[in-house]
Amino acid sequence: MQNQSFVTEFVLLGLSQNSKVEKILFVVFLLIYLATIWGNMMIVVTIISSPTLLASPMYFFLIFLSLLDACTSSTVTPKMIIDFFYERKTISFECCMTQLFAVHFFTGIEVIVLSAMAYDRYVAICKPLHYSSIMTRRLCGILLTISWAGGFLHSIIQITFTLQLPFCGPNVIDHYVCDLFPLLKLACTDTHIFVILVFANSGSICIIIFSILLVSYGVILYSLRSHSSEGRLKALSTCGSHITVVLLFFVSCILMYARPSTGFSSEKNAFAFATIMTPLLNPMVYTFRNKEIKNAIRRMWKRLTMVSDDY
Repeated sequence: MQNQSFVTEFVLLGLSQNSKVEKILFVVFLLIYLATIWGNMMIVVTIISSPTLLASPMYFFLIFLSLLDACTSSTVTPKMIIDFFYERKTISFECCMTQLFAVHFFTGIEVIVLSAMAYDRYVAICKPLHYSSIMTRRLCGILLTISWAGGFLHSIIQITFTLQLPFCGPNVIDHYVCDLFPLLKLACTDTHIFVILVFANSGSICIIIFSILLVSYGVILYSLRSHSSEGRLKALSTCGSHITVVLLFFVSCILMYARPSTGFSSEKNAFAFATIMTPLLNPMVYTFRNKEIKNAIRRMWKRLTMVSDDY
């Protein structure tokens, strides 16, 4: 079915229509974006430069989580920052669809990577004697391949049925980015079936994987009863970081997609938290609550300082 869309561009209302507020938001989100890229890239460089960390499956997955956070933020934030300079914020139909695909592609991958990290912690804590034989490089590679394939499948489904929608009249999106529910409101057709598809594809994925993650971490925490107090503290520190990241990401996801399309008035806030604030907070969570990462960062800075002193 060919999409009979007569709309060539969409007008974004953004976060505010007040020029003074937009100037403040420009500074705030520019700083957030720079901090997000710097924080996530610091984690990537730290792990890659530390052979001990790189050999650990947990930090192997953390590299990809940081790269995904940087990509997700870069898909959304730069366009929004630039738009603060314009009274009329527009995005072409093609760029809108590309942005929609990219956001769901990267977040779809992240959902599965977070699940892989939860499985890694389950094996490490509940089956420590078999950890090295289970969490092999081959299995890590398979899990990453599954995450990329899953993210692509999730996103291609979203973009395929969105492209079937006819956009023949209104083109003003009450958002700062192209997303599913704001676009559904502009379609010149009955979208009830598409709302169900959004829930089936995005909402149900959020709920199911979030439930699985909660159960898996529940099992992990329950199994800690048999560990020593030192072992419990170390495991709780690591799992605490993971649980924090999971809660930050999935609560926003569920609020956006596992609900009626007209039942949530703060969609922009939830979307901003999931795609802008969470990528910023993730490196903070893993850095501040993880002694190995902090020690590796210190060692890396010492090496950089020694190299600069030599010059």
